Amino acid sequence: MKQLHDVPVSVLDLAPIVEGATAADSLKNTLDLAQHAERWGYNRFWLAEHHNMPGIASSATSVVIGHVAAGTERIRVGSGGIMLPNHAPLMVAEQFGTLESLFPGRIDLGLGRAPGSDQPASRAIRRGFGSDGSDFPEQLAELRAYFDPEGADRRPRGVQAVPGEGLNIPIWLLGSSGFSAQLAARLGLPFAFASHFAPDYLLPALHLYRTGFRSSETLEKPYAMVGLNVVAADTDEEAQRLATSGQQQALSLVRGRPGKLKPPVDSMDELWNPMEKSLVLGRQQYAVVGSPDTVRDRLQQLLEETDADEWIVTSQIYDHNARLRSYEILSKVLVV
Repeated sequence: MKQLHDVPVSVLDLAPIVEGATAADSLKNTLDLAQHAERWGYNRFWLAEHHNMPGIASSATSVVIGHVAAGTERIRVGSGGIMLPNHAPLMVAEQFGTLESLFPGRIDLGLGRAPGSDQPASRAIRRGFGSDGSDFPEQLAELRAYFDPEGADRRPRGVQAVPGEGLNIPIWLLGSSGFSAQLAARLGLPFAFASHFAPDYLLPALHLYRTGFRSSETLEKPYAMVGLNVVAADTDEEAQRLATSGQQQALSLVRGRPGKLKPPVDSMDELWNPMEKSLVLGRQQYAVVGSPDTVRDRLQQLLEETDADEWIVTSQIYDHNARLRSYEILSKVLVV
């Protein structure tokens, strides 16, 4: 049976823009967190593509990846993920070929098929482009062909990715349902599941991935990374209080009014109604919130439930120093 110390842990930074601060502040904090994560032994540091979100600064994801990779030395840096339907596969191949050329052996390319935005932003992004995600497998095949020196017959005639062709950039499929789980299994690719916002589908998706997995040149056996919300503090009470920032953010999404990350509150009772409370807490059923001992016990329970090969953790905490402390505590539970 796996033990906690057998499972690598990584960071998914949503580059939160907090109330009273700017995107510039957020990106400065992102690099600071990455530098601390590297020192604390985290495996990789991923950033996610979101658009039209006032509280998230990582919309130009490949640019932020370059910023983080340039400011660190060893930790792997990548996307969790690039929303492939928003982009021409050639452009993604060139961007990540450039990143891999600048930071060899340190770049991951995680891909999703969701828009990472609302409908107005999706229409603005995809104007004249037209992909709604239904052709994701074809887009993925074209993208992989740009990296493959023998892939000329699987991409537009006469087109190369420079930089890109011949580079070994690990490709991950990300998902919050069974579609990407089945595709990753069929192609023999690593799979990451976003249980931090789609918990109901976690176990079914992992089952589909593992039972349908076909070995490939990339992987001999399935490799599943599980996304978690983690808020750790020195006491359970302080962790619960810090977690209210993420709960307020989730509440704003439920109401269709996304905004900047708010300061924590002593109680959420006056902010949500019973239905909203149920919706928010339902989305956070795999959240890990508490003191070091509470976090350790909860993670051991989740490991037994999911048999995760790796954790990737996001922590929506208003105060940057408190966010650093949360990741420090987690590193002592999992890494040291």
